[in-house]
Parts: sequence; structure tokens; C-alpha cells
Amino acid sequence: MIGKLKGTIDEIGDDYVLVDVHGVCYEVFCSSRVLSRIGSIGEAVVLFIETYVREDQFKLFGFLTALEREWFNLLQSVQGVGAKVALAVLSTLTPSELANAIALQDRTAVSRAPGVGPKVAMRIVTELKNKAPAFAGEAAANIGLKQEIGEGVASAPVSDAVSALTNLGYSRDQAANAVAAALKAGGEGADSAKLIRLGLKELAR
Repeated sequence: MIGKLKGTIDEIGDDYVLVDVHGVCYEVFCSSRVLSRIGSIGEAVVLFIETYVREDQFKLFGFLTALEREWFNLLQSVQGVGAKVALAVLSTLTPSELANAIALQDRTAVSRAPGVGPKVAMRIVTELKNKAPAFAGEAAANIGLKQEIGEGVASAPVSDAVSALTNLGYSRDQAANAVAAALKAGGEGADSAKLIRLGLKELAR
């Protein structure tokens, strides 16, 4: 099994990169987000690798971080999601954005990925709801609150504050992040007015 490749970029295709490791070129399939960030031909590159061995094929999938690779595998635990769809999701959303979408049960954000219809997006946010926190990265600290908001069981002040910030033009994810930070600063007993005020302060940073 290949876990990581360190080499130089030999060629970049539409969905793959050739990595030259001491004269041996490995074809590594990547998301468009990875391909846009790895650099140019001749530059050094380090990719975390997921190796697929099947009866009729041997494929390498590459990621810039171990977290991206974990999400790639986690996504494929969902019925109807294979490697192609998982890469499409990771091309559209960063791991943090994906964690937020799952926490907020925001299937619309997930369905922006090419080839991901409403039903598949619904399965992703539903089936990964209880698995996502371990992979949430920067979202880990706020994911519990976001799940409460997404499920409609958050406290009234929290829900009201998120709704108010959303009505002011902020995205639901931005509003949830701001209210989560406001809740830490204002304490569990903060009313909606205080959460809105602290949330706006957070958004203004």
C-alpha cells in the first residue's frame, strides 16, 4: 500500500497528476481543488495517497492533507457514493465547509457538487451526521451547536440569533459560526439580543 508520495510534478491532467519519484511516474487522481493548489510542472509535491486495488484496476487518489483523505473514505461509506462522487464533493467543499454542511444538515451545499443529486446529498448529510465530528477539523469546536441548529432543537435565543443574522444577509454557515463564538463569549444564559450583538462583532472582524 502507498500512503504518501514525495516527488516532482511531471504532468497535470484534467483529473490527475503524474508524480515523478526517482524516475518512476505515478498517476494520481485528485479533486480539482487539489489540482489547482499543487503547483506547476517541475515543482516538488507531497500527496497523501489512498490506494485502490481491484481485480481489474489499480488506482491512486491523492490529497494535500490527511484530513482530506479521511473525508474521501468517509464519504464513500454512504450508499451510492463512490470515488468519483467523493472527489466531486471535495472539489466543491473544503473539509471544514463539508463538516459545517453536515452539522447544519445543509443538503443544498452538498448538492452543488457535480453529479450529486438531492437524494445523494440528503444521504450524505444524514448518514454522516454522527460520524462527522471526528473529522471536522476547525469546525469541531462548534459542530455540536450547529447540529442542534440544523435539527431545530437549539435554544430559542440561539435560533433567533442565527435567524436574525441570516436575515441581515449573512449565510446560514456564517451566522452559525458567529453565534457559536458569541455563545462562548456571552455564556449559556445570554439572550438573543446579546448573541446578535456579539455575533455581529464577530462577523466584523
